[in-house]
Amino acid sequence: MNKKQLAEIKKKLLEERKSLLKQYHDLEEGNLSTSQSDLTGEVGFDEEYADSGTFTFERERDLSLSNNVKDLIERVDIALKKIEQGTYGICDICKKPIPDERLKALPYANLCIECKHKEEKEYR
Repeated sequence: MNKKQLAEIKKKLLEERKSLLKQYHDLEEGNLSTSQSDLTGEVGFDEEYADSGTFTFERERDLSLSNNVKDLIERVDIALKKIEQGTYGICDICKKPIPDERLKALPYANLCIECKHKEEKEYR
């Protein structure tokens, strides 16, 4: 990967990081306002069971989304650090170069396709 391509990927990663931070902030604000409304009694335990279930589901969904965004931010940060260290684009497992097409599609990828497939099979 040449310097121009690396600079483009770094720019893309920085833009992605900015977008993810905004999403994370928005999700956290939503969780905070939901928690505060719960404390003020706007949503209480005396509501109908279905309403409480819906509230719990939505809250868990938002927390899950927040955790997913946080994970993506960490992956983007690791990719940016690898660019600075000169190790970007190298598979964490086999140490072979990750194909440029994969990095363009998923700039924070840390595994080549072959190692990613092996990893996914292990979790099934």
